[in-house]
Amino acid sequence: MEDVKLHGAWTSPYSHYVIWTLKLKGIPFEYIEEDLSNKSDLLLQYNPVHKKIPVLVHGGRPICESMVIIEYLEEKWPQHPLVPSDAYERAVTRFWVRLAQEKGPNLSLLYRTAGEEQEKIKESIIEMLIVLEDCGPNKAKKFFGGDSINIVDIARKF
Repeated sequence: MEDVKLHGAWTSPYSHYVIWTLKLKGIPFEYIEEDLSNKSDLLLQYNPVHKKIPVLVHGGRPICESMVIIEYLEEKWPQHPLVPSDAYERAVTRFWVRLAQEKGPNLSLLYRTAGEEQEKIKESIIEMLIVLEDCGPNKAKKFFGGDSINIVDIARKF
C-alpha cells in the first residue's frame, strides 16, 4: 500500500474530519502537524492555491479540502462505507453535507461578532436548528446520517 500522510493542525476541525474518516475506514496514515503561522514548504508545495490544511498525500500526490479528501477516501477505500449504496439516499446525504458546509460556519461567527451582526447570525442559527428539528434526516436513527456513522455525521458543523 502506498503511504498516506495527512498535513493538518490540531486546532482545525477540518483536519479532524479527515482523521475521523481515516480511522473509521481503518486506513493507516502518518499525521504531520503544521504550524499555521509558519507554513511548511511541503504544505505550500502541496496546496499552492489555498495554502491551507488539511492536505492528504497519497503515493506522493496531494488532495486538498476536507470534503474532497473524504470523498477520495470513500472511493479509494470502499470498506466501511460512509455513503449509502442507494442513489436516492446518496443524493439526500450530499444535500445535508452541502447544507452543513453552507450553514456551519455561522456557529463560529457568533463568537466573533457583536451587536446587530451577531443578532442576525443568532437568528440564522435558530432558524437552521428549527429546520433540522422539523426536516432533518433519519430522526429515528442512531446517528444524524442513519444507523451508522456516515459522511453527514462527519461533515455536520451545526
